[in-house]
Amino acid sequence: MKILILGAGKMGAFFTDLLSFDHEVAVLEQDPKRMRFIYNALRMQSVDEIDAFAPEMVINCVTLTQTIEAFRSVLPHLRPYCIIADIASVKTNLLEFYKDSGFPYVSTHPMFGPTFANLGNLMQENAIIISEGDHLGRIFFKDLYEKLKLNIFEYTFEEHDKVVAYSLGIPFASTFVFVATMVHQDAPGTTFRRHMKIARGVLSEDDYLLTEILFNPRTPRQIDRIQRELDELQRIISERDTEAMRGYLARLRKKIE
Repeated sequence: MKILILGAGKMGAFFTDLLSFDHEVAVLEQDPKRMRFIYNALRMQSVDEIDAFAPEMVINCVTLTQTIEAFRSVLPHLRPYCIIADIASVKTNLLEFYKDSGFPYVSTHPMFGPTFANLGNLMQENAIIISEGDHLGRIFFKDLYEKLKLNIFEYTFEEHDKVVAYSLGIPFASTFVFVATMVHQDAPGTTFRRHMKIARGVLSEDDYLLTEILFNPRTPRQIDRIQRELDELQRIISERDTEAMRGYLARLRKKIE
């Protein structure tokens, strides 16, 4: 299959490396420095080069703020049968774009990144495939993710963004609050060190990715939940209410059973 990857960032490079041994892959990236470590793939810097390549699938790996713009720049150079795909972490406005584009489409979200995931062993990692879209496109990514031994989930566009707001928005926001209020310690405890490791990993992510997750229209509702829980915990601590604290901790333990 002839596959065009848009963007040579972390995930673009990952998909290029992953697919290039079984498919004919090209990478479109305007910054030549980002393609220094792209091997076994055709390098492109101009959309005009797409015509001769005639891809059968385009996988858009640019940042969310540029995803639709990147698609629009390449659509005039694609054959009508070409499947267009994204791996965006937030799907807002993508369904409407896809329907208007006239091209077959598939949307997925690998729920892992180069920061935390061991890309050589992804058995504990997850991926979402949007249930709407082209059947063959969904099968392509299902087969690909199964080879990586990923846990695969299917959601609609709407369901996906709700899940991401919860599963990523809450941990990201909680991590930011931890870092914002922390004080460096000469002898930090085990829990503190573990939180620090997570914080360093999260904050090493690209600013665009962090912004995408937190600007998900459904994330503010999750942050409201954090604020309500903090208010409740603050009340219990201020009143030194032992029984309320025991009940609070019992409720938390029940949630993680």
